[in-house]
This record gives sequence, structure tokens and C-alpha cells, in this order.
Amino acid sequence: MPLIVPDWPLPPNLRAVQTTRAGGVSTGRWSTLNLARHTGDAEAAVAANRRLLAAALELPVPPAWPRQVHGAAVADAGELRDSETDADAVVARRPGQVCGVQTADCLPVLLASRDGGTVAAAHAGWRGLAAGVLEATLQAMARSPGDVTAWLGPAIGPENFEVGPEVRAAFLAGDPAAEAAFRPGTGDRWFADLYRLARRRLRHAGIREIHGGGRCTFAESDTFFSYRRDGVCGRMATLIWRVS
Repeated sequence: MPLIVPDWPLPPNLRAVQTTRAGGVSTGRWSTLNLARHTGDAEAAVAANRRLLAAALELPVPPAWPRQVHGAAVADAGELRDSETDADAVVARRPGQVCGVQTADCLPVLLASRDGGTVAAAHAGWRGLAAGVLEATLQAMARSPGDVTAWLGPAIGPENFEVGPEVRAAFLAGDPAAEAAFRPGTGDRWFADLYRLARRRLRHAGIREIHGGGRCTFAESDTFFSYRRDGVCGRMATLIWRVS
């Protein structure tokens, strides 16, 4: 199963991984490692893919996935009920709790305290970023921002993420300097740089050590699912957990 291990100096008691679209049993538009139940894929295939992932990673428990709604709510991993909790970020403070989010163009962000005691995963599309999901996740971690590091997973890149003027306006309303993350597109549209927007918000929140970024789910069709590119498609997972 092809997996991406974040290039990120984590404490030895933490594990983190990013899946690709390869290594599963799904077929057609969901080929092959689709981990989401809400995309139209066969339930049996999704269940098999989740089992394959858990076995490959030797996860302490299967991830409990939040129902992502492009907001800023944060769930505690110990209280999360699979697909029944509306949240776009998950925080864990105890060994054996797995934080995970699913994406197919939106930006996954992992956060970890330097001592490995607290970890989090956030789903940050443009709506979630503008709504403050990263700031809310950091607040839920209850750690000093200077004690937290971040990793940005694969998302749609700035060359392919064309958005309407309302997206640009949503970011500039709270941060006029965010204008640097947009360049003109077709007509009144703009190309947005999710990575740059996320880094700005993380730095404004006080996080100084930020890793990752730079991949493009839209462009790398052999490696990643992309909703913007394909419409109906699967979802990748971005996971972080603490071992004993």
C-alpha cells in the first residue's frame, strides 16, 4: 500500500501518515483506496479498504471519522462517534486514539505538541480556513502555540484552484494582506493558494514550525483523488496518533 510519511520531526511516540488513492479494492471512479462511505462507492469495498489501512499501519483502534461539514467544529477523539459527529477537526490527548480526516482537494493539516502529548488533524478547505478551523483546533489542543508544530498534507494547488470573488473577499475581510495568496483568473475569478492561506493563519495563531505543502491533488491524478478534477471520486485519509 503506497503511503506518504510526513517529512516532519515528530517525537518518537507519534505516528503520522497520508494515504494515496492506491492500494485498495475499490473500482471505477473510486479506484482504489477510497476510505469514504458518502461518495457512492460500494459499502463492502470501503469497509475492506479501511481494514487494509488499519492492518497496514497496525493502528491501535480503527479511526472514528467525523462528518465533515466545512466548518470549524473540533471533536475529541475519545468522544467521536463514527460518521455521526459534525466536525472538521479531531484532537487526541491519550495513547491509542487516532485522529483522522478525509480529503480530495481540501487541505489536511496535522498538528502536534513538541512533547507528543497532544495531536490533532484538521480538514481545511477554503470555507473551513475562513471560518477559523485551524485556530479552533489549536485552541482545543490547549497548548501554547509555540509548543505546536504543523504539517500540511496534499491539496489542490494554486495553479488549479480557481474560485469566485466571494472566496477572496472572505479572507481579505479579516486579513487584507491575504491578497498575496490570490492571483487573477478568468473574468472576476481568482486562483487561490490554500497552502499560503493556511500558513498565514497558522503563523498568525503563533505557530512557527510548519512543514509540508506543495503537492497538487488535481494535477497528480495517478496519486490522489480530486473532487474538482473528477467530480465523483474517493477520499484519502490523513492520520496522526500517539503510541504507548
